[in-house]
Order: sequence, then C-alpha cells, then structure tokens
Amino acid sequence: MSTRTDAPTRREQILKEAARLFAERGFHGVGVDEIGAAVGISGPGLYRHFAGKDAMLAELLVGISERLLDGGMLRVDGADGSPREVLSSLIDGHIDFALDDRPLITLHDRELDRLRDEDRKRVRQLQRRYVELWVAVVRELYPVAGEAEVRAAVHAVFGLLNSTPHLGALGRNAMEELLRRLANGAFDALATE
Repeated sequence: MSTRTDAPTRREQILKEAARLFAERGFHGVGVDEIGAAVGISGPGLYRHFAGKDAMLAELLVGISERLLDGGMLRVDGADGSPREVLSSLIDGHIDFALDDRPLITLHDRELDRLRDEDRKRVRQLQRRYVELWVAVVRELYPVAGEAEVRAAVHAVFGLLNSTPHLGALGRNAMEELLRRLANGAFDALATE
C-alpha cells in the first residue's frame, strides 16, 4: 500500500514538474523536452508515460478534481460530528489542497479550455459534485439560509481558498489560520439571513 511518504513514481514526478512548468509559462510555452529535463529524462522518454502534453494536462486537471471530490466524500461520509465539524473538515481539506497544489490552481484557471471536450466535461462534472457536497453540509448547518445564498457562499469560499497562488509570502501556519478564519466568517454570514 502506498503512503504519502513513499517516493513519488516517475509518472508522479513528471506530472508535478509539468504542472509547475505549465503554471509558470503556460501550456504552449513548455515543450516536452523541458518537462523531461526537469525530471532527468529525455523529452521523447516522456512518451513511455504519456501520449503527449495534452494527456498530461488532462490527467492533472481531471486528477485534481477527482482527488478533491474523493477527499470531500471521505470527510463527509466518515464524519460522526456535527455539521460544523464536517464543514471544518471540508475547509481544512481544501486549504491543504490550495496550499499544497498552487500550480494546479493556476493551471486550472489558465488552461482548462485547452482540454478536449470530453475531459473538460469530466472536470466540470466532478466539480459540480464537489460543490454539492459542500452545499448539503452548509444547508444543514444554516437551515434558514436560502439555496442561492448557500451556493454563493460556497463559491465565494472556493474563490477565497483558491486565491492562494496570488497571496503573499505568509508562513504556512499563518496562511492556514487566516484562510480558515475567512472561510468560516463567510459561512457565518449566512446565520444573519
């Protein structure tokens, strides 16, 4: 069984470097030779792992959407606590993503339209399911809030948390605490409806 402390596979190394390079210079600004060089193999050697850059981009963006949804479902399904505790767990999970995977946020913002229609639809489907997880928890926590307000709050919090690539150089602990307070404050505003 693999754990987070295991060394990344070559495929994972390639994806990490591709995400970083694509986020820094754009999808079309990076060649396979550069990605290969970043992981110590020739550009053509990448084709043993991926059909091309398009396949890397699809795996990155579909993969992160799957990971967020799966993680969110685990947090919701495995929760024995109150809706507040479940929401806190969802917020913590998304903060971890936002701080650990900043290049993927940038990549999603800039390059989602470069995906094939099938892959882009898959990403959007996964994202909608992820949003629905949050909406259900927030509605349970704030039953007097209207559907539109709950959805607006969920999307506002995603926007806030996904802004991490643009934030300054606060330390990780300070950033986590600030994001947690801001996200909870956005949801707590629903209590005044």
